[in-house]
Amino acid sequence: MADARFEDGAEAPLWLGVADAEDLKILATLAQDGVFPTTDMTYARARREFAVLLNRFRWEDREAAERAGRGVERVRAMLLVRDVLAVRSTGIDRADRDTILSLLDITFEPGADGTGRVILTLAGDGAIALDVESLDIDLRDVTRPYLAPSRRAPDHG
Repeated sequence: MADARFEDGAEAPLWLGVADAEDLKILATLAQDGVFPTTDMTYARARREFAVLLNRFRWEDREAAERAGRGVERVRAMLLVRDVLAVRSTGIDRADRDTILSLLDITFEPGADGTGRVILTLAGDGAIALDVESLDIDLRDVTRPYLAPSRRAPDHG
């Protein structure tokens, strides 16, 4: 039996679960450059869930799209963090409903007994800190892919 390859998931909707910091590195890579308005994030305190509906760049399909001469794609995806005890943010004007945020990274700072802090780092010095009882995160595509409006991959060079 061979290990799964990155390309194996290129045509199927993405659905990843995270239970440890190593898993989170993979999820963060696939969520990198996801964009969303401030209105598409919510904290359900009673359920202890923080959710973001983002327009995720399909990194897993980039090379295939370029080889085939077709445009690169984005897809709407739900990022759901469970067991959230508190949410803090910096560099985000929640009153400006037209603000579009860009996700650069997701990291985990471990605490005692499995607790810790999930940090969503945003472009422009913004960040969202989620104090969690345990690391439990899902990233799930919820629509069909669509042609990226920019027609090109994000560039970090």
